[in-house]
Amino acid sequence: MKSSKETRRMEGRGQPEGSPREKARVRTQSRVALPPNLDRVNAAAKRAAQTRFTALLHHIDEDALLRAFRRQKRQASAGVDGVTMAKYEEGLTDNIRDLCGRVHTGRYRPQPVRRVYIPKADGGKRPLGVPALEDKIVQSAVAEVLSAVYEADFLGFSYGFRPGRNPHMALDALHTAIMSQRVNWVLDADIRSFFDAVDHEWLLRMVAHRIADPRILRLLELWLRAGVLESGEKRETDRGTPQGAGISPLLANIFLHYILDLWAHQWRRRHARGRVVTVRYADDFVMGFESKADAQEMLLALKVRLASFGLMLHEGKTRLIEFGRFAAVSRQRRGERRPETFAFLGFTHYCGRTRDGRFIVKHKTEGKRLTRKLTALRQDAWRLMHAPLATQHERFAAALRGHYGYYGRPHNYPALNGFYREVRRIWLRCLRRRSQKSRRMGWSEFDTLTARFPLPVPRITRTWAQARI
Repeated sequence: MKSSKETRRMEGRGQPEGSPREKARVRTQSRVALPPNLDRVNAAAKRAAQTRFTALLHHIDEDALLRAFRRQKRQASAGVDGVTMAKYEEGLTDNIRDLCGRVHTGRYRPQPVRRVYIPKADGGKRPLGVPALEDKIVQSAVAEVLSAVYEADFLGFSYGFRPGRNPHMALDALHTAIMSQRVNWVLDADIRSFFDAVDHEWLLRMVAHRIADPRILRLLELWLRAGVLESGEKRETDRGTPQGAGISPLLANIFLHYILDLWAHQWRRRHARGRVVTVRYADDFVMGFESKADAQEMLLALKVRLASFGLMLHEGKTRLIEFGRFAAVSRQRRGERRPETFAFLGFTHYCGRTRDGRFIVKHKTEGKRLTRKLTALRQDAWRLMHAPLATQHERFAAALRGHYGYYGRPHNYPALNGFYREVRRIWLRCLRRRSQKSRRMGWSEFDTLTARFPLPVPRITRTWAQARI
């Protein structure tokens, strides 16, 4: 296993962020204020890359558990015990004190995760775990402590579920990498059912590289082995980190840090003949290559690497495509169609040109994401058919604001406008179904109504990637 010092040295080559790694790290971490005790843990982790932390449980005190409680979503579904935020808050001080005592005396026992399913963009269903509230609280507190350690180790191209980082930083890094580096080929990779396939034994061994507090390791093992409650039956699990559990994103990042991030850096340093860039957000990652041979070799090596840890690429969703500054010219010279596109974090990325003919990476809302959101809005419109106009307006306006907030990136205005127009149609159809009289409502009457209840108009909410890097 490479040390973090060696990893940081390797990270200096071909960084996708388009700026020095240390500068990016300082910028990211400066946005996150840690409690003083965890700030000291983070500083110790930075000073000594080989340090194994033997005493961390004392950081899980009543204050840490209370902070974790405040971070929970008030409207979240209850776990198997049916305890809600409101109910737990009735005796919050006593409940937190009792929970803290059980954690420190070894009497705390997690409950099975309640399994539910949510629809996926491809028509399938994604399993989601709903832990009991106390399990969410303890997991969140432990994740806060462990993050203070691992934020000193994680590499610059990892953006998912990290303090001070978000999807738009990953999108900016990808955009800048393709625009500023010699990228001619893109590997759009998808790990099949990653969160359900993580091997518990491997994961705990990886955590033990940095964490040597047996009480913390015991908590992690208890959560991993707590099992799943589905249709009234408990099922034991030896693989997977349930999506929905507060500790899962961090554990996923730790797992991928060791099996993918460090390995990809080493592969690039030892084998790559041209430039290689990587951007990862949780289990979704994209790699850019200067050389087609490098890209093909990486794809083969990646399959072998993942298989050694019980994982595999989704063949139907993993693609190696010609993409970048010279892709269109090269394909035209060979008599082939325009460069293919790829999807990442809800956007379809494609090769485009500016008004003066210069190459630029453009992106638009991914079609499957758009369809899924509009379908959900149509279902809401049906439920709100007889609700007051103000209630209907609040729902549609909130949907538009949220959509613009995420998808309002440069070049995506046509897709934003298309979404806006479709939301207007959905609301008009909803109003027409309210009564026989409303069926005759036309666009002029609808425009009069929306003058009283205006819908947010499309707007670009994000600046150019290079301006923020």
